[in-house]
Amino acid sequence: MADTGGRPGAGHTPVMLDRIVELLSPALSEPGAVLVDGTLGLGGHAAALLDAHPRLRLVGVDRDTTALERSRTRLAPFGDRVELAHAEYDDIPAVLDGLGIREVQAVLLDLGVSSPQLDESERGFAYSHDAPLDMRMDRTQGRTAADVLNTYSVAELTRILREYGEERFAGRIAQAVARRRAAAPLDSTRDLAELVRDAIPAATRRTGGNPAKRTFQALRIEVNAELEILARALPDAVDRVAVGGRIAVLSYHSLEDRITKRTLSGLATDTTPQDLPVPLPDHRPQLRLLTRGSESPADEENEANPRAASARLRAAERVRRP
Repeated sequence: MADTGGRPGAGHTPVMLDRIVELLSPALSEPGAVLVDGTLGLGGHAAALLDAHPRLRLVGVDRDTTALERSRTRLAPFGDRVELAHAEYDDIPAVLDGLGIREVQAVLLDLGVSSPQLDESERGFAYSHDAPLDMRMDRTQGRTAADVLNTYSVAELTRILREYGEERFAGRIAQAVARRRAAAPLDSTRDLAELVRDAIPAATRRTGGNPAKRTFQALRIEVNAELEILARALPDAVDRVAVGGRIAVLSYHSLEDRITKRTLSGLATDTTPQDLPVPLPDHRPQLRLLTRGSESPADEENEANPRAASARLRAAERVRRP
């Protein structure tokens, strides 16, 4: 849902918009084509594709009720061509089943954090604002970042910070959290950012941006189960793409991109045993990769929208059913 260019009506441009339209459009030109935007965000990519394809039908899914309401307003001019659902994107099969749709022509997943989540300080995603430690993309769910920090063991916190934040000083930060919460619960983004800064070596603080960045990323991933959902969602989403249909995924850190690469590349590989002289029909690739590795935004886009700089785009086309 990382629709990170800004707010609708305020010069909002989604990440890699032109390239997304270029990659998905060949699958969307026929009457009755269906696009699933599984991380709808502010609806910027969806609006551009609906504009480009007047007979396109959109199924928009997002876990964030605030984002859904804003998208509902933005996409209202497209009338009954739009169906919106409040759900995690690993629920795409159930959403489609509820609409009586078996196959779709395109799926878009724009992962990460959306502009409203970053810009609205009360959401607790950003270390640049003092706010409650929330970080829930779906505020109807229970567990917050404060819950994680104040209830997880030191070993669990260390693992999360190391695996999800790729934080070198995970153990030191987890120990500092434990000492702090023994006196009083951690409940504010500012307190956490200061704790992280104080926990890591002084020399490390002088380079690489805000030292709390990796800790905040790790907590956000844990609170929202982002990697588990992505690992479940991608194969299920690909399964609903028709032959000739396409899927595009925008990732914003290496952990997401690694899962995306593994899933798409695996389905784009011939699995015929190497000792057989000819490929077996049932082992031919199911996908054809449309990007050479991952693609990044152009320099001009990064300058206009610094939040786009970490984006990595991968796309594939279904060439056969299993």
